[in-house]
Amino acid sequence: MGWRVVSKINDIIREELNVTGALEMLMPLLHPRDIWDQTGRWSDPDVKEIMYQFKDIRGKELGLSFTHEEIVMNLLGKYIHSYKDLPVKIYHFSTKFRNEPRAKSGILRGREFLMKDLYSAHVSKEDLQQYFQQVKEAYLRIFKKMELEARVVDASGGIFTDSFTQEFQVVSPVGEDNILICESCDFAANIEVSQVKEGEKCPRCKGEIKMVNSIEAGHIFTLGTKYAKNMGVFFLDEQNKKQDLWFGSYGIGVSRLVGVLVEIFHDDKGIIWPESVAPYIIHLVGLGLEEQGVKNKAEEVYQKLQDKGVEVLYDDRIGVSAGEKFADADLIGIPLRVVVSRKTHSASSGQAEDKLEIKRRGEEKVELVTLEELLKEIEK
Repeated sequence: MGWRVVSKINDIIREELNVTGALEMLMPLLHPRDIWDQTGRWSDPDVKEIMYQFKDIRGKELGLSFTHEEIVMNLLGKYIHSYKDLPVKIYHFSTKFRNEPRAKSGILRGREFLMKDLYSAHVSKEDLQQYFQQVKEAYLRIFKKMELEARVVDASGGIFTDSFTQEFQVVSPVGEDNILICESCDFAANIEVSQVKEGEKCPRCKGEIKMVNSIEAGHIFTLGTKYAKNMGVFFLDEQNKKQDLWFGSYGIGVSRLVGVLVEIFHDDKGIIWPESVAPYIIHLVGLGLEEQGVKNKAEEVYQKLQDKGVEVLYDDRIGVSAGEKFADADLIGIPLRVVVSRKTHSASSGQAEDKLEIKRRGEEKVELVTLEELLKEIEK
């Protein structure tokens, strides 16, 4: 079921990035040293600390990907010749590897993780900045669709760049990052680069500034022309003169987002998935399935929901108590629990028509509805 959540996240990201004109592709995970030597990053102590570097059986030095700037710039150098070939916007979903010295908190910080990285190449700084803003807005839509409130903060470029970067931080008590936020407006800043300190007045609205824990959900970079210069990648402008490419990089930690969602949306019983990323929309629970009439009704409900294209997880276990099934449903966290039992089945209960017992995850209210009423509610 976790992979279904990952797939839902990927679909949301894919939909929004495609709107920006980006194209999806797949890039290699094994990188030869010579490409990384062109930027000097292979031997950079900060890179060597986190990049898995090794030799194959022929003695060739390789590295496991933790990012793809060099690979993309190498690709651009082979196919970009003229300003007419630009801009280029490409992204992929892939596994990344980082020799993380502080691997902890499960999928929030691991040495192997799933990531979406997007790269863009442009004819000018202005064009890069315009696309940077497009991606920023796309990211905010992505997080909004997942019901996450992401704060945009100015941040350090780390080992990637000295240029302007922004992070998307989700406030959470389990977060390892510290950001400063205003309690009166949307101002936020990473403490590593902020000129404002906790307890001071907000530079925008004069509200109170406080420090909170947060989790980085995304990071976007303007990389300038550094990578193009180092790797000798250029294009010919309208005057047939050589110009360096302007480059941008934009990442979202997909597997980390699964962890973020669980941290934000849960209670003491389990997960409460937002509908947009839930592995299924309905958790159908059959009780008393030893009775053939109840079993037939449950299977009828399951089939009709399937026919309507509704994603349903059907708990058809026999010999498991209602309490255990309900506890499992709460733990899994699917948005809507639908119960078929002797109590809801007309032939068993003596009521005029079959009913279904429905309950939304995170709410206490339980309702009895007909299958037709349920289908109408889902279609809204």
